[in-house]
Amino acid sequence: MHVCARGNQLLEIANFGLLATTTNRIFHFPTTNTHTAHLHRAIMAEQLVLRGTLEGHSGWVTSLATSLENPNMLLSGSRDKSLIIWNLTRDDTSYGYPKRSLHGHSHIVSDCVISSDGAYALSSSWDKTLRLWELSTGQTTRRFVGHNNDVLSVSFSADNRQIVSGSRDRTIKLWNTLGDCKYTITDKGHTEWVSCVRFSPNPQNPVIVSAGWDKFVKVWELSTCRLQTDHIGHTGYINTVTISPDGSLCASGGKDGTTMLWDLNESKHLYSLSAGDEIHALVFSPNRYWLCAATAKQIVIFDLEKKSKVDELRPEFLEGGGKAREPECISLAWSADGQTLFAGYTDNKIRAWGVMSRA
Repeated sequence: MHVCARGNQLLEIANFGLLATTTNRIFHFPTTNTHTAHLHRAIMAEQLVLRGTLEGHSGWVTSLATSLENPNMLLSGSRDKSLIIWNLTRDDTSYGYPKRSLHGHSHIVSDCVISSDGAYALSSSWDKTLRLWELSTGQTTRRFVGHNNDVLSVSFSADNRQIVSGSRDRTIKLWNTLGDCKYTITDKGHTEWVSCVRFSPNPQNPVIVSAGWDKFVKVWELSTCRLQTDHIGHTGYINTVTISPDGSLCASGGKDGTTMLWDLNESKHLYSLSAGDEIHALVFSPNRYWLCAATAKQIVIFDLEKKSKVDELRPEFLEGGGKAREPECISLAWSADGQTLFAGYTDNKIRAWGVMSRA
């Protein structure tokens, strides 16, 4: 295997789209107590209101991605083995329509991400592969083969030169954009499925963060691919990890229903927030101190400055009768301007929640 390329060549802050919308706000907190923060419902000046629905998939919407370069585009991946590029109209009757479907995977699409220039997308699948797509044509330009089991997560580096993937084969792989696997992380790696991998956007601390069903959040030095920190605290398998727009902290969540906040610069646990149910997905707002958690029952909005639960989003569902279960939210993505939260559900729909001032 080749040694990983130097991290300072990989993460260039100018190319990371979300940073352009953070207004230089840095995620720092006054306390670092390690117990679960006491939650109370605070009144926030803004609220999230359901604005519309996107329909086109025939399976659960497993992943969502947005682009700073093209604010009228949304990308979604699904259990129906396809991805859809949506054109957002934001009409009252229809929030958007499918512009193009991307076909090629032979199994469930587990994750997707858009390059910072908005020209390409990456997808991971249970067919054990990754695909690089040219969004203007909808064509696959590269196919990444090397994992021995379902690929559960994929991420672009900020400069789009490096790709990281995590799999049920318990490995993390680094790739170039030509489809070559440059390094496989196994030393001190996860002992169970690698459920989520993400690049940090911080060029001063270039790391990869991974989460797994072994209950560990692991931080890897990008320059050496060596383990920097094991974050321990979850009591159940971890489904998701997300990194703040400035790269200073990450949040993890899973089976135990607890969101744990970790300081990536100081390699320590900050505090924990209870979401009340299993967490499927997490995402930081790009321009507010909000952390959003998709749980089995609802989307929970946390204010990280107040360490409080400030909103719970739960659309009205038609009665299914019998033993029918209400659809669950399993994927989340913010628009680059921080005004719309997109949520993917197990009823195959995407719901758009808009930020509005309270009357």
